[in-house]
Amino acid sequence: MGNDFDKEKIKSRALKHNTALDDRPREKAMKYGFSTLSAAELFAIILGSGSRGESVVELCQRILNDHDNKIYKIARHKYSDLARMYRGVGEVKAVEILAAIEIARRFQGEEFEDDFQITDANAAYRYLSTFMLDKEHEEMWVLLLDRAKHVKARELVSTGGTTATVGDEKIILKHAITHLASSIILAHNHPSNNPRPSMQDDVLTRRMKQACEAVGIPLDDHIIMCRGNYYSYQVEGKI
Repeated sequence: MGNDFDKEKIKSRALKHNTALDDRPREKAMKYGFSTLSAAELFAIILGSGSRGESVVELCQRILNDHDNKIYKIARHKYSDLARMYRGVGEVKAVEILAAIEIARRFQGEEFEDDFQITDANAAYRYLSTFMLDKEHEEMWVLLLDRAKHVKARELVSTGGTTATVGDEKIILKHAITHLASSIILAHNHPSNNPRPSMQDDVLTRRMKQACEAVGIPLDDHIIMCRGNYYSYQVEGKI
């Protein structure tokens, strides 16, 4: 009987140790590496603590579950929204979550910092993806290119609602002329994730193409950005 009791105590201690390690993602990362951690565990390291009746890992997993396990959907919130939505996440912790996501975004974008060359629509999509795909509203950007198609600069030219944004040819051309661009690429996002262009998109593209031709700065492409997909006017033969 004594031996059986001792074995049960040892088994219980081992189980308790493993469970405790699962609830301590920082220690788990130090022992096994960050790559072994789930997204919830990585966020748990940032938050540090949960709330009464809910561990920090459980809290982070609940936040992820509420956003379809998509980090970019969490990034769409303001810090005040996250603090209001989740008990155990105050404004300070909410800021820390969004700061960590911003670090990840900038890390991803470092590849494109040194005169990145836009060789085709795929390259443009990769470049634009780093800052255009986590928005709940539409934004329009213009890429200013040199003769070798390197990105000289990028400019936000319009911010709209959830379904539309309006491009102004004069503002876009002003940026192109100011940066002495040899050509430009126009891009805007569709938060609906439907890349199909609207009638307004077609009209703007035609007007921009004509305006660019008038000043001798070609419009190389107009790209509609969606997560995992895009529409290129150049690829579709509409420019």
